[in-house]
Amino acid sequence: MNETAFDSEIVESFRPGLTSFCYRMLGSIDDADDTVQETFIRAWQSWSSFRNDSSIKTWVYRIASNLCLDKLRQAKRRTLPVDLSDPAVSILAPTETLPDSTWIWPSPDFGDNPEEALVRKDTLQLCFIALLQALPPRQRAVLILKDVFEWPSKQIAETLGMSPAAVNSALQRARETLDRTQLRSDEFSRMGEGPDPDLLSRYVEAFEQFDINALVALFHEEGCMSMPPFAMWIRGQEDLSKFFALTRWHCVGSKFLPVTVNGGYPALAQYVPSSEASVLVPWGIHVIEVKDKQVFHVQNFINTKLFARLGLPERIHR
Repeated sequence: MNETAFDSEIVESFRPGLTSFCYRMLGSIDDADDTVQETFIRAWQSWSSFRNDSSIKTWVYRIASNLCLDKLRQAKRRTLPVDLSDPAVSILAPTETLPDSTWIWPSPDFGDNPEEALVRKDTLQLCFIALLQALPPRQRAVLILKDVFEWPSKQIAETLGMSPAAVNSALQRARETLDRTQLRSDEFSRMGEGPDPDLLSRYVEAFEQFDINALVALFHEEGCMSMPPFAMWIRGQEDLSKFFALTRWHCVGSKFLPVTVNGGYPALAQYVPSSEASVLVPWGIHVIEVKDKQVFHVQNFINTKLFARLGLPERIHR
């Protein structure tokens, strides 16, 4: 029996890394937060069973990994709208939504944890999170711990209850699956760099003035917009222009605040008019992907719960 007192400070120091691991596993920051909290509760409850046959870190990650695997056994694969269907043929105001559990959602940054700073930021891109969901859960865990966190195979084996040989086999299968999996979201995101400040500024100006011609002119000719939890998405300047005209009533008067998501990627938080004349309320988080220095894909994540999680105010004034 372990007679050492439970050290909450040591366990708490693992939170940023655990959260980023669980987010990559589950595709939802809310699910990741819940899983990390449950991990800490279980670690405290079962502390007496910890026998020092592995490091505390490995033991805590084992608890978190098992919780993630349990959740994923009962969950459907999360996705992004562009990977779920083809673009809309008829441009109508969107009505069909799917449950939050259908979608991958952006995450906040995970703090200034030295371990997290070493993790490649490209593995927090939304397209990579979507790609991870194509893997069976255990292969997903192996690949994240090996290729993202750069753990040795022996430590991964101890964490996941596998042999080192089984870890290496799972890793090979996972890499092969990622190499042959073709997702539209991955294709869109690999086309260019993130948006530069000038493009973001022009996007904000055109949107806040709701100058449709100026806004659409910022898009690539094959540019698109998606809006989870709505399943539909729009592609092409002509259809975008029709869509913005349809949604003018809702968007006129919007204001944006800058924010970063998924490892420091620049994004914009949209606030829309409310029943109070001088107050604007949360609506969506715009994540803008670029091709040829033009807007190629705007992912407008319409989920007001994200605002508090990203440290944004619950209302702003005109």
